[in-house]
Amino acid sequence: MKKHVTIVGAIHIGFGFLGLIGAMAIFFAFNFARGFIPPEEGDIPITILKALGIGLTILVGFMSTLGLIGGIGLIALQSWARYLIIVVAILGLLNIPIGTLKGVYSLWVLFQDDTVKLFQGKQ
Repeated sequence: MKKHVTIVGAIHIGFGFLGLIGAMAIFFAFNFARGFIPPEEGDIPITILKALGIGLTILVGFMSTLGLIGGIGLIALQSWARYLIIVVAILGLLNIPIGTLKGVYSLWVLFQDDTVKLFQGKQ
């Protein structure tokens, strides 16, 4: 099972990096889009775009950082990382289809008896 734990850790590290790049892209895209709103439209559309851009950037960046940190911890066989990745995988199930596949595989690996024993140091 150690091989599967390493694969889950690598998947979460890879998607964590991609998510951080995506968070930066979201931030820049929303700032770029604000420039196309004419001044006569008022401040409401600009405020909405600003709030959406910041909110999505924080959400994607936070979840990606958790996955990245948890993936590194999984590869190092840290017991806290197993719990962190379980939470990240459950939240990722909502991200259809890739997040669902990643979440189901992660949960399958992390709930195996051999994996639990591995993180308890019994193997």
